[in-house]
Formats: sequence, C-alpha cells, structure tokens
Amino acid sequence: MKTTLSQFNLRTAINSGSNSRALVPSLFAGMGAKRILLLSDRGLEQAGVVEKVASIFELTGNGSGPQIVGKFLDIAQDAESRFVNDAAAFAREIGADGLLAVGGGSVLDTVKGVKYALHNRLSDIKTAITGGFLYESFPKAAQYMNIPHIAIPTTAGTGSEVSPIAVIFNEDIQMKTNIINPFLSADIAILDPELTVGLPPRITAFTGFDALTHAIEALASPTATGLTDAHALHAIRLIEKNLPIAVSNGGNVAARSDMLQASLMGITAFSFALNAIPVHNLAHAYGALFRIPHGLANAVFLPVVMEMIPQLYLPRATELAQALDVDVKGDTPDTALAKAIEKIRLLQQKVDLPTDFSEFNISEQAMEQTVPAVMKDPAALNFPMPPELIAAIGQKVVPLTVK
Repeated sequence: MKTTLSQFNLRTAINSGSNSRALVPSLFAGMGAKRILLLSDRGLEQAGVVEKVASIFELTGNGSGPQIVGKFLDIAQDAESRFVNDAAAFAREIGADGLLAVGGGSVLDTVKGVKYALHNRLSDIKTAITGGFLYESFPKAAQYMNIPHIAIPTTAGTGSEVSPIAVIFNEDIQMKTNIINPFLSADIAILDPELTVGLPPRITAFTGFDALTHAIEALASPTATGLTDAHALHAIRLIEKNLPIAVSNGGNVAARSDMLQASLMGITAFSFALNAIPVHNLAHAYGALFRIPHGLANAVFLPVVMEMIPQLYLPRATELAQALDVDVKGDTPDTALAKAIEKIRLLQQKVDLPTDFSEFNISEQAMEQTVPAVMKDPAALNFPMPPELIAAIGQKVVPLTVK
C-alpha cells in the first residue's frame, strides 16, 4: 500500500435514473438559485433535448420557483475560450445566479470555465491559463465558488460533470489548455439515461472509448491508489459489457445508464490518479491541430500507445485483462497485456470505430507539426515522450499514402 500523500475528493452529489431531470428546479431552489442560465449546443436544441430540460421549469408555475432567464446555445466542439467568454458575459448581462449545463464534454467544460470566469471576475478565460496549465489545490483553492451549478451529461464519455478539470481550447495558440481546481465540478450531477438514447451510434462509440481511456490510464498511473483502482476497474467492466449494447441498441436505457455511471467512475479515477497519460497527450495535440473529436482520437490512439509503451501497462496488465473479461489465468504480464490489447481492438471493431485517422486527410506536411504539439501539450508534464516515439506512433495512426 502506498504511504505517500494522495488526494481523493468527489464533491459532486449524484442523482441517477430515468427522468431524474425532474429534480432540477427543486435542487436549484435548495441551493438558493432563482435565475438560471441554461447552456447547451445547437445540436441538442435540434434534437429536442434542450426543451425536455427547459420544460421542467414550467411546472413550477407563476414564477414561484427557479426560472430559466436565458439560454446560451452557441457552444461548439472543444470548449473554445471565445464561447466561455461570451457565455460569461451573457450570464452577467441577465443577472444569472445559477448555471445549468446540458450536453457533452464540450458543453460541460465550457460551463466550468464560465463558473471560473464569473468567480474570478475574468472577461477573458485565456488570461487565467497563459502557460496552458493552471493547477489550484488546497489551501490556495480553498475558496468555494458560490455559483449553484448543475450538470446533465448527454454523452457517456468525459465524465466532466464530476471532474475538477476543465479543458479549454485556446484558439490563439491552437492548444487545449487545462484548469484544475477542486470546486470546478458541478455541485450536482443528473445522470438521466433518457437524455442519451438519441445519441448516434458513432458518437456513443467514441465517447465510450473516451471513458475507457480514462479508466485504463488511471489504472496504469504510477500514482494510482485503492480508491482510484476501484473506480477504474469497475468502469472498465461496465464499458466492456455495455458499450456494444448501447451502440447497437441506443434505446436500451439500462445500458445507457450503466455507461453514464462508467463515465463518471472513469473520470474520477483519472482525475485523482493523474500522472502518466500518453494517450490523452497525443489525443489533445491531434485534436487541437486537426479538430478530431476527443473521444475518437483516444479510441484510435489507445491500443497503439499500449503496444508502443508496454512498460507503462505491464504492472497492471493482469487486472486490466480480467476487467475486460479476458481469461489470463497462468499467463505472464506480457501475454496478459497482449490479450488485453487484442480485446480492445475487438471492442473497437465491434462498435465500428476506425483504427486510424485516414478520414481526416492529414498530409505529411501537417504531420510535421504533431511532434512539437505533443511535446508542449500540458499532458506531457509527467510523462514526456521522445520525438522518435511520438513520430513512430503517428506513423501508425496516419497512413503514409495520404498526401
């Protein structure tokens, strides 16, 4: 058992179950919020999800409870800083005293950035993350951000509703920057599987692989603990069992519910075992350069990185394989790892995800940018990779025939 200092702080209250979104107005009332800003994206507006959530507030009647006083729906992929700034300005303009995030990782991270900007009276979130990485822990971060905040994830991937991390894209330097603060996560998370049943199979698949990557990188982390292992291992079990079902039958509410909980557990393990994360390092850099969805980038890189950097995964290979429902009784760690990677590739194939980035038509000239981008990404701080390794991994995920 490790005796060095570790921290574990899951401060978000979690409400799970079909139609649990009905609790939202009373939960805001309990936190003293009356003027709610709902933040989401245009895709969810078109899918009717925004209205499903907003209509709940009409049931309180005659302004007797919290009301939605504004909607900010212009949030796009990657939680760009300009959306954070615009949304924070809008929140001030309408006098919002509560934030309701409805969406996937980009929306949830944007709202965490909005809360941070409001709390610190920032007009430009980029000024808080000038070096690309801002880490605030106790006692410096002991001041609670007194802005009632509820998050409703509509994808089972990032788990951003409970994580103390916000990944904000800086358009000026084309980098995904990070804020870590124990009070960034939502006060309350609503895991309502009914709001995820319409998610397209492809997005269901790659967001699920995002959650799987969180759990595997947490398990392999040199700073993993019993608390993070418990979350990581069960997240892997749930994803192995439920992701193919959720992809093939999006209306399966039980599988959707288990995936939401797996997502939450995966990011919890990841956040508090945070150390060596080469898959995320590569995914961040490629995502910023080529606008590849984060979960898809993780899905492509995961088995490749595990093959190329086996020393990181070998110490936990047997446990990983067992969590993936692979029989490794009597096997060496090397064999167990090989079987685990094979199972991940099989899962990748079963949910119809690509094994490379050929669909993005990345040129050889553009590939020259990837090595420095990976090396300067904040995720490289704890596990720097040599240029030769970064290039070798890149050759496996971008076909050389692309010009």
